[in-house]
Amino acid sequence: MQGIVSLHDRVFAGLEKATIPVMTTLARFVFAAVLLVYYWKSALTKLGDGPAGLLAPSAGAYAQIFPKTFEAAGYDVSQLGVHHWAIATLGTWAELVLPLLLLLGLFTRLAALSMIGFVVVQTVTDLFGHGGIAHDGTLGAWFDGMPDSIVLDQRAFWVFALLYLVFRGGGPLSVDRFLRNATSARRGVLPQAQGERPARTSMRERW
Repeated sequence: MQGIVSLHDRVFAGLEKATIPVMTTLARFVFAAVLLVYYWKSALTKLGDGPAGLLAPSAGAYAQIFPKTFEAAGYDVSQLGVHHWAIATLGTWAELVLPLLLLLGLFTRLAALSMIGFVVVQTVTDLFGHGGIAHDGTLGAWFDGMPDSIVLDQRAFWVFALLYLVFRGGGPLSVDRFLRNATSARRGVLPQAQGERPARTSMRERW
């Protein structure tokens, strides 16, 4: 029995060493494969016409983000305030920029945390702005044997993957890692040039 336990520990000790580089890369891949195009397509429906559309969201943007307010305004954008424009514009940019940052692994932790906030706001809007709370299949419930509700099942997995990136970062195949290694290399050159030993990097810096 002791031999089996020792074999088990040796095998999975090796896997544990690979956990962070493998899982961080996999989490970013899964996000890109499942949600990157989804959010970019959504953002494109919110852009106005031409290059100026980045600063002039379409009517569809207001309909998606402020459904009840826009309806009350008779679907007239001019009846909305500056804060509506600011939120619609920033929301559109967020759908374009945050998924790209996660794809590249640039400012990964901040991008993942911001993306979680975006998903929360999106979910509240879907439930209460678009009336999804009235449909049983939208909110759903945990431990009900039904794994396909939009919010408590589907988006729980989205947030879990993003939380992993918040805690662990972008992994070895990321711009963050490239920039960190470049910075460490520049810092390491100075002590060597002065005949000193470079500072030992921590395990977190190596990974």
